[in-house]
Amino acid sequence: MKNNLTTIEDVKEQIKLLQGKNINMEVNKGRNKIVKLSAKIDKVYPSMFEIKANGPCDLDKTSYSYSEVLCGNIKFK
Repeated sequence: MKNNLTTIEDVKEQIKLLQGKNINMEVNKGRNKIVKLSAKIDKVYPSMFEIKANGPCDLDKTSYSYSEVLCGNIKFK
């Protein structure tokens, strides 16, 4: 994924390109809890996207907003 994502539209465009592909990602759950997992971007909606983990993981939710990517709470590797 490009490192120079500066707008929500940039993030949406890149996530649409990654849809259906296996990716490694990090999710910041707060209080210094980082979850690293392998997942697939399952569905893309106008204001959010859903992931499907490739194995067991410690996630409370599987849908995220594009602003969470822009703010750095979700990172794609």
